[in-house]
Amino acid sequence: MRNFSRRESLALGAGLALTPGLALAADKPLIRRPIPHSGEMLPAVGLGTANGFDENARSDLESVIRALLNQGGSVIDTAPSYGNAEQVIGDIVAAQNARAKTFLATKLEGLEVSGNAAEAQGCLSRLKTTRLDLLQLHNVRDPGQSLKGLNDLKARGLIRYTGITTTYERAYGAAEAIVKREKPDFLEVDYAIDNRMVENRLLPAAQDAGTAVLVALPFGRGNLFREVQKKPLPDFAAEIDCSSWAQFFLKFILGHPAVTAAIPGTSNPAHMIDDLAAARGALPDARLRARMAQYVTGS
Repeated sequence: MRNFSRRESLALGAGLALTPGLALAADKPLIRRPIPHSGEMLPAVGLGTANGFDENARSDLESVIRALLNQGGSVIDTAPSYGNAEQVIGDIVAAQNARAKTFLATKLEGLEVSGNAAEAQGCLSRLKTTRLDLLQLHNVRDPGQSLKGLNDLKARGLIRYTGITTTYERAYGAAEAIVKREKPDFLEVDYAIDNRMVENRLLPAAQDAGTAVLVALPFGRGNLFREVQKKPLPDFAAEIDCSSWAQFFLKFILGHPAVTAAIPGTSNPAHMIDDLAAARGALPDARLRARMAQYVTGS
């Protein structure tokens, strides 16, 4: 989420979808990436819902999800611990008759195999669906963590894909061990142009395991937009069809070959359209990614 910082640094507003840069980007096809274990293609930018998805903003959230789907996106990532986000998403997707267009990802908060089925049924109920596209163990921390419960749910047809998540550096080692041993379908992890620790071991481990990667917190932990508030978008951004800082940050992430999709959070439909534009046009190669990081962080 970055409503304040993006508003201050980019002066985005309700007319965002009509700006020349976004209009140009809209003419380009949305980049899709394969899920390695199946070959199914996913749009490279989706929607995170850790903050802002509550009853008080329902009309805005309806517009966010409509914008996501109308622009060709599909991935919506949530969790039982995100307030009443699952319920709100389930209501909106059902009201828009949009279940067939969405890739719904949620999480198990309890990591014990014995409780997986009951908790999963709660997710299914709140999201108003009979089958989840992706169910992940949330914030794993034990390198010996079993995925038997998830695999059982997959075998029963209640979920399509299994996954694990972490957004804590101290748990990267545990996540790496699980990915190498269990080879889950998905790994969700924090990654941003100013937060690149996962490049060292965790992303390579996912590539080796054929594990798809969802990127949470792609705008860092609240500081990125403030850091560039007084910086102009560099001229070389045009090389990757980039017309905003949000697109710049997301294209940096999507330029990494291990990344399947980024899931920035927003409760603003204009921001959703801006984010999706990052999955259109050219992406940076390794040389340009290094230049982008140097420009933003100095390293």
